[in-house]
Amino acid sequence: MLIREILWVALGAIRANKLRSFLTTLGIIIGVSAVIAMVSLGEGAQRVVEEQILRMGTNVLTIRADQRRSGGVSTQDTEDLKVSDAEALRIGSGGLLVISPETSSRVQISYLRWNSSNQVRGIWPEYFGMYNLNIEHGEIFDQGHVQGRRRVVVLGYAVPEGLGTPAPLLIGKTIQLRGQPYEVLGVLEEKGAAGFNRPDQEVYVPTSTALYRLFGGRARLSSVFVQVPSPDDMDAAYGEIDRILRREHRIRPGEDVDFSIRNSSDLVETFNATSQTFTLLLAGIAGISLLVGGIGIMNIMLVSVTERTREIGVRKALGATRRAILFQFLIEALVLCVMGGIMGVMLGIGGAELLTRTQGWDTAVAWDIVIAAVLFSAAIGLSAGIWPAQRAARLDPIDALRYE
Repeated sequence: MLIREILWVALGAIRANKLRSFLTTLGIIIGVSAVIAMVSLGEGAQRVVEEQILRMGTNVLTIRADQRRSGGVSTQDTEDLKVSDAEALRIGSGGLLVISPETSSRVQISYLRWNSSNQVRGIWPEYFGMYNLNIEHGEIFDQGHVQGRRRVVVLGYAVPEGLGTPAPLLIGKTIQLRGQPYEVLGVLEEKGAAGFNRPDQEVYVPTSTALYRLFGGRARLSSVFVQVPSPDDMDAAYGEIDRILRREHRIRPGEDVDFSIRNSSDLVETFNATSQTFTLLLAGIAGISLLVGGIGIMNIMLVSVTERTREIGVRKALGATRRAILFQFLIEALVLCVMGGIMGVMLGIGGAELLTRTQGWDTAVAWDIVIAAVLFSAAIGLSAGIWPAQRAARLDPIDALRYE
């Protein structure tokens, strides 16, 4: 029997039982669509967060205080980072590293009858350049404001809206931070999310002002940001920072340090690893539906062999070979699974697009996963059809013709 004729007979058998064929492929459809939708959500989230983190700049290092450890056990209390550490880094690097110490806390802000709760960051002016925070109205503060502990602020793009006043009208006005008066120097351009930060919602003051006036006189930093000239200089910068801070903290060579250094690339790699784990977990759960669908197809094919025993006997009596009968039932199972896979792909892509339009979730269809899902469904069809096909091919034509 020719391949074309075998395919035609297989498709005819499927068309003869449309509803049963559809219900048979339902498990495959649900499995493939679930895999594609879940992976699309994971891919979309991964790309968005990766873009946000990369927007922060891969040549910016973050130094944080850490406990000194020996053999995995903490050996002393955390040594706080101080402004003197930032100044030592700036002087010790010969000006090659751009430095900004940072301290932050959530603060109640008020202007006239409006109130807002925002994150306030105490920084040096260099911070704005590190993260490409450009001024839209007014100006940023300078080192003179830092040295004088001046009560001045620069507002994120969305802060004026929370204070019920257009941004241009706030320039030069006095707002209250924890009841203290601060002059508004400028308002930044819209930035959007940058990693885990929300610059548009934040307020910026000089580090010295934050430490000694706004946050109660505590001379402790949250972190120190260091901008390296280029990503190629990362290794040299790590060594320079380690050398300077060991000297400032009186840590001998070979001893564990009480600080940690991270960059945006580390955050990207960590998030990607976590995201891929969850995506694979969700895809694995959805893949169970494919396995269940394959079992359903095998069951229906066995029933089909039983129902068509006399038909098989007639075909064999007319000269059909075992191979032809085997191919016929294998093709039926394969067509069912491939059709289910294609419908599942369309449903999965449509579902991902629907989530994007209705819920605003970011999705990204991974076409390699789409191809893999269709190929996997075809493999399930072959696996599920082998046993029924072999059973049909081994039927004795005389016994098959006598079957009632």
